[in-house]
Amino acid sequence: MKRTAWFLEACLYVALSVPLAIFPLKFGEFLGILLFYFWRSRRNIAIENLRKSILSHALSISETPQKVIRNNFRNLGRSLSETIKIYYGAGRKIIDTVEIEGAENVYKAKSEGRGILFITGHCGNWELMAVAMSAKLLHSSGIARQINNPYINKFIERVRQRYGNSVIYKKGALKAVMKVLKKNGSVGILMDQAVLSDEGYVIDFLGRGAWTTKMPALIARKTGAAVLPAFIHRTGTGHKIKIYPAVELSDAGDKETVILEDTKKFSGFIEEYIKEHPSEWLWIHRRWKRVKS
Repeated sequence: MKRTAWFLEACLYVALSVPLAIFPLKFGEFLGILLFYFWRSRRNIAIENLRKSILSHALSISETPQKVIRNNFRNLGRSLSETIKIYYGAGRKIIDTVEIEGAENVYKAKSEGRGILFITGHCGNWELMAVAMSAKLLHSSGIARQINNPYINKFIERVRQRYGNSVIYKKGALKAVMKVLKKNGSVGILMDQAVLSDEGYVIDFLGRGAWTTKMPALIARKTGAAVLPAFIHRTGTGHKIKIYPAVELSDAGDKETVILEDTKKFSGFIEEYIKEHPSEWLWIHRRWKRVKS
């Protein structure tokens, strides 16, 4: 019975996603605008998140919060359209528009033989960044949550592998990540979602306390891997990935203190991205949940 439900769900996924694969990218933007007006709960979360970041003086914008979030939804819709086109094999032109700045930082880290830990967030079209970096720079592994529907999960996994991406699922991820890095491989981690109290620390994020994963800092300490922040944003002609030099880890304090300081430093790169590209971060996520304001 469950397999039948999964199959029907997969058929529905195909039926809904095919138009995005066929129609121009503007259709994705249109879908994003529709979601802005009709997905009221997430729109309100996004606007409230942005307003509080402005009130805390952590962020300054030249447009109204409503306009920034409207553009945010438009970007999410376009990103979805781009990703679906890639999934269906029609995204080569999209990948070709991606410019990479900082490739020399990757080559330097790779030559040191310690493995590379890419840290990033839900910024720009993060799915495109993973595909483009593997297709144009070096093959990499990414940590992802396994989709409940095995048919859809297998389809997406095969697409990622087609472009050189390996998938490490969150359950039991630490052991697999260590193995890749010890072989001088590379792994990407999204570190801007709220975690449980035993998985991280409450640190300042855009002026307010937010639970933040300590996994990247722990992994870097255990493996000696080079930590390279990497982000993607939209340009007038496509996308640009910026890869920063390896981050120098903290050397002041006990084990717990240095991991906390590293976590703050890593998260700071995401904050800087949001300040530069406020309409391209995932504002609809409850980033500050479980922390008293």
